[in-house]
Amino acid sequence: MAKVYNFSAGPAVLPHEVLATAQAEMLDWHGSGMCVMEMSHRGKEFMEIIHDAEQDLRALMAIPAGYKVLFLQGGASQQFSMVPLNLAPVDGHIDVLDTGHWSKLAVKEARRYTGVNVVASSSDSNYAVVPDVASWQRTPDAAYFHYTSNETIGGLQCPFVPEVGDTPLVCDMSSDFLSREVDVSKFGLIYAGAQKNIGPSGLTVVIVREDLLGHAQAQTPTMLDYRVHADADSMYNTPATYPIYIAGLVFKWLKTRGGIKGMQARNDEKAGLLYHMIDSSNGFYFSHVQAPYRSKMNVVFRLKDEALEDVFLSEAKKNGLMQLKGHRSVGGMRASIYNAMPIEGVKALVHFMEDFARQHG
Repeated sequence: MAKVYNFSAGPAVLPHEVLATAQAEMLDWHGSGMCVMEMSHRGKEFMEIIHDAEQDLRALMAIPAGYKVLFLQGGASQQFSMVPLNLAPVDGHIDVLDTGHWSKLAVKEARRYTGVNVVASSSDSNYAVVPDVASWQRTPDAAYFHYTSNETIGGLQCPFVPEVGDTPLVCDMSSDFLSREVDVSKFGLIYAGAQKNIGPSGLTVVIVREDLLGHAQAQTPTMLDYRVHADADSMYNTPATYPIYIAGLVFKWLKTRGGIKGMQARNDEKAGLLYHMIDSSNGFYFSHVQAPYRSKMNVVFRLKDEALEDVFLSEAKKNGLMQLKGHRSVGGMRASIYNAMPIEGVKALVHFMEDFARQHG
């Protein structure tokens, strides 16, 4: 089998060890004689899987008492509806920080259910920075404050957790979940689609403070009510059983790698190598995002000579460096270096970029 490094933004690379375990257990999970995909979601075997996954996630993130962990479906995009439906009144409003594509979609959807105040936007800089806190125009009676910690498409990451006082803080952590340490107690709700750092697509993790449950708007569909899922321990309907199983394996893998603290150190090292290559290329490669706000998960960059970009992608693929094309809305290159991307993959990309620049610079 050819050796490749997969830099896809999602669905993304999974740890080799996790895939090997899943392969070994495919036909017979722990002597049950069944594949996890065949199990009843209410059988004792799967109940063990989902219980272990939740407990391992709680341990990894030091999730305090008073928070529910929900394993849902519908992706982070469904949370753009679920959050306002559950946390904001129809005649109220929320505060949102606009830092890019996913922030804008969250704003657009929330406006269907409640008022939205955009506290600040960095659109005038092409989302090269997180807006200065001093410029934020917050409202004191907002139902919650929403931000996106990492913009997968634009390559911008918020390097701090906003201080919003007693206003519940809501964060879309889809693309940097489990990549760095966070104090869960600062948040009212965290949500993340699985297909970046958690597992395969089809699963969404929600961590929600219990006092925020039970306030859904009257129009909220049953399946979009957090209280319904919390009361049923994520079993109101058939959950995404196999993605939950894989997520559980990822959580166990993280625990063997020094937990989130150990992973954060590796992520810092990987991102440092790649950004150093970009910044030391004498302009052959460049990133539009200002250094303090550059994503450590999605490294977005361009070539000074845009005519070379297709050549770059073609040659990279020949060298086993896959899925480096930027999002269709912005173009350029994007190297997604999530938790499961080994440092060897980043070093291989850096070596290729150095050679390419020598040949075409």
